[in-house]
Amino acid sequence: MNLSRADDAIKARLTTWLVEQRRLGVDCPEVMSTTVDEAENRPALKVHERADQLLRHMQKRLPTIGSTVKYPVSGQDAEMHAALAWSESIKLSEVTYLLDYLVKLELLEKPPYLVADFIAEGGGFGDPQLSALKPSDRLPPALAGFTEYTITPSGYAHLAEIETKSVGSDQAFIAMWFDPSMGDAYRQGIEQGVLEAGYRPIRIDQKDHNNKIDDEIIAEIRRSRFVVADFTHGEAGMRGGVYYEAGFAHGLNIPVIFTCREDVIGKIHFDTRQYNHITWKPDELDEFRKALSDRISATIGDGPLKKNS
Repeated sequence: MNLSRADDAIKARLTTWLVEQRRLGVDCPEVMSTTVDEAENRPALKVHERADQLLRHMQKRLPTIGSTVKYPVSGQDAEMHAALAWSESIKLSEVTYLLDYLVKLELLEKPPYLVADFIAEGGGFGDPQLSALKPSDRLPPALAGFTEYTITPSGYAHLAEIETKSVGSDQAFIAMWFDPSMGDAYRQGIEQGVLEAGYRPIRIDQKDHNNKIDDEIIAEIRRSRFVVADFTHGEAGMRGGVYYEAGFAHGLNIPVIFTCREDVIGKIHFDTRQYNHITWKPDELDEFRKALSDRISATIGDGPLKKNS
């Protein structure tokens, strides 16, 4: 797909992908033709997911507990641009709706901004609309030009909950190249390594379902404790889906374990190479299994299905 011809909804989903890549640690994500196609097929975030994304962003922006973020009543500034990107929004009214949604859920609140504070900061000099207000009155956002928000204790509790919601899962999502040449690597290396660590591997091509494949991938990643992403590819080049799924998992704070066949590691995307990959050889799959199992146990912890030795 030509990006210039993409509609606003697709561009919003592509922006979500870019946000996820930045959270993954990729400073300059490369948008390829396959990335745009995947953004087109990707399901839009649900309203509560968009609100959660906005709340996550606000947490990152607040230097201390109890501090506030200001959003303009009209127009766009850097804060509003970031809010649009993080919440997969197209219009300012969508961000306003999501902020009000979070306030109604008592995850955000609007602390009082008094007329006295406004005047003390040099605002409203000579404004006739202030004459009818007392210094102790709350200043209407229309006069201030912005609305302040702060995260409530319930908001911080909610953030903690959504960041750890997959911790109890025994499932590991496997993102990889589904080529017959990868059969032994999966069966003897990845599958056995995950099982040995006490988790249940799931490959989307081996799961029965009635949904769109993209919807099912997203759903299974959300259900998973972690993702194993193998970046091995053939002569046709990098597997865009693997990069996409790894980025999506990182966007949800779901750990990703990177693996790649040794002779391909130098050909994968340079942004991903910065991560510590487990490299493997086709004739040393037992070593691959053990390295993967050890990495899972060390970084994720033993799973609930781990057998006592």
